[in-house]
Amino acid sequence: MDYDVVIVGCGPAGLQAAIHAARKKVTVAVIGRPEGSGLNRAEVENYFGIDSMGGKELLAKGMEQAKRFGAEIFEQDVMKLERKDDSFIVITDHDMEFKSKALVLAPGISRKKLNAPGEKELLGKGVSYCASCDCNFFKGRTVAVVGDESTAASAALLLTEYASAVYWISKNLNVSPMLMAKVKATKVEIVSPASVARITGEERVKGLELNDGRRFSLDGVFIELGAKGSANLALDLDVIPDPTGTIEVNAGMETGVRGLFACGDVTGQPWQLARAVGQGCIAGTNAAKFVRTEAE
Repeated sequence: MDYDVVIVGCGPAGLQAAIHAARKKVTVAVIGRPEGSGLNRAEVENYFGIDSMGGKELLAKGMEQAKRFGAEIFEQDVMKLERKDDSFIVITDHDMEFKSKALVLAPGISRKKLNAPGEKELLGKGVSYCASCDCNFFKGRTVAVVGDESTAASAALLLTEYASAVYWISKNLNVSPMLMAKVKATKVEIVSPASVARITGEERVKGLELNDGRRFSLDGVFIELGAKGSANLALDLDVIPDPTGTIEVNAGMETGVRGLFACGDVTGQPWQLARAVGQGCIAGTNAAKFVRTEAE
């Protein structure tokens, strides 16, 4: 599917970018799940013109606006980004492929934690939040991926190319049938329903224990909760975020890659609605201008 502008992220930054890009009469696709936005669980009290409103309601209004201006919204998870010639390719968990001239990254910041004993203590010592960042350190090792959604499935698939054994530990396997079929066709051992009680080890990860008492001897634990994070997506395009997953942009929300923009929480603090919306306006407007300039 071809579009002028594709926006990754269905939060306030992504939706505002969609509104402003679509108003410039370019074709726009938004890919993401609004329920994954931090705003979805918030109560808005300090935003201009609003005394109090649920974040979920505000997101719904934003989606309606974006659609009214012509943007198309696909409530799917992004699995992979590619750059081919002068175009960007976005591949989702529904095996859909989107091609665009400009790309806006607005996935927010997602480093959700298990809050399990050993997680904090062993971070960087076998515990990781980014499979694509750290997979190379686990060649020939035994690892576990913890998570329920597409990012966990994607991490498990990637790790089969490096690790000797991969366990996928999940409370609830919440992925598309197409993605699940891919996982089941590999050596990944699915452990579900299951939840982690603790990660064990002293100097490095040695294992993992489930709440039902089962134990696994491991060299690494990859915690992959929610949608694919900003760091993983940026690395697909050779953009190196900082250790927190923040992507550097200029005043026009441009990254170091031509045609690639970023906005919202992924560009750093403060993580505020007003900032996300303002940056979304700039990113969407400039992405549309980029497309029109390229066409001339």
